[in-house]
Amino acid sequence: MTDVPLVDPDVGRAAYERVETLLERGRLADGPEVRSFEDEFADYCGVEHGVATSNGTTALHTALEALGVEAGDAVITSPFSFVASANAIRLAGGRPVFADVDRETYALDPEHVAEICRRRDDVVGVLPVHLYGLPAAMPAIAEIAERHDLFVLEDACQAHGAAIDGTRVGAIGDAACFSFYPTKNMTTGEGGMITTDREAVAERAASYVNHGRRADDDGGYEHVELGHNHRMTALAAAIGRRQLDRLPGMTEARRENAAFYDESLSELPMETPLEPDGYRHVYHQYTIRTTDRDGLKRTLSESGVGAGVYYPTPIHHQPAYESVHTAAADLPEAERAADEVLSIPVHPGLDAADRRTVVDAVRSHFERPSTAGVDRSEAE
Repeated sequence: MTDVPLVDPDVGRAAYERVETLLERGRLADGPEVRSFEDEFADYCGVEHGVATSNGTTALHTALEALGVEAGDAVITSPFSFVASANAIRLAGGRPVFADVDRETYALDPEHVAEICRRRDDVVGVLPVHLYGLPAAMPAIAEIAERHDLFVLEDACQAHGAAIDGTRVGAIGDAACFSFYPTKNMTTGEGGMITTDREAVAERAASYVNHGRRADDDGGYEHVELGHNHRMTALAAAIGRRQLDRLPGMTEARRENAAFYDESLSELPMETPLEPDGYRHVYHQYTIRTTDRDGLKRTLSESGVGAGVYYPTPIHHQPAYESVHTAAADLPEAERAADEVLSIPVHPGLDAADRRTVVDAVRSHFERPSTAGVDRSEAE
């Protein structure tokens, strides 16, 4: 049994009570509760519009449709992410084009993005992923996008509340997408959200998630475009609203846990997460790096500490992408990261004893005779 789990979702009593109220009233589907959640989450991000969806993947798919992606359009994204990032591009009819990632942040490398834009004329947008809770290099990506007239869609599914120079993710690109899966920094059970300042994008997204119904058609049956049922339920929105109230406190707890690890693990022969100047990391995952990743994971398991690899197989090596991307040697940083990263518990449910258990387990691994004194992160 794991003594310190990698994740520990906590919905909270207020959410239970609100869900019970909605159940008693029979208000289960899309409606006022969802509209309130959309407005509150948009306000939290600092944008004009929020469009709730059934999950993070449908948020990405819907946003790409709303941004006008058409069959054959190329969209640059990361190969080192959950597969939904690239899947959404394909579901919208586009073609994912993978740029390599930065070695330290694991997010898109702007130089590689710029290189792709110079040699291709079919790119219409960039979908950077704010991996592990750290924003991608958005200023550089935005400058490239402006130069080449591309949209920027933030995949902020792991980065609720993260920011660059005080501007929260969700308000930096043309639009952004969030996930509320149980393991995320806030949850609705399942759910997603699109945020944007572009009214036309919000209207198209709201229509698309509701079978293409005209956005201002309240309860009618005029369907002006092809769409899906990607709506969020009132029950999910009720949980989300209460989770949003708690998000600042939960974020601070994650950051405090991360700071403890930063200090406690700094002298070990491995790499800890980077937080660049002006960036606010929200630590969806606290991801360390070592070439002895598998050995460390075994040690943690033996010590009752949960750990996970996000992600062991880059998207371009997934079987579903064999026909999409065949050049395996041109994304070396993504492939190296997939072999070396390991996430340890950082969730708000940790107490001081839990954190010490995690640190002691990590230290015990590197203090063994077979690993002590070896800088395995540089052993290649």
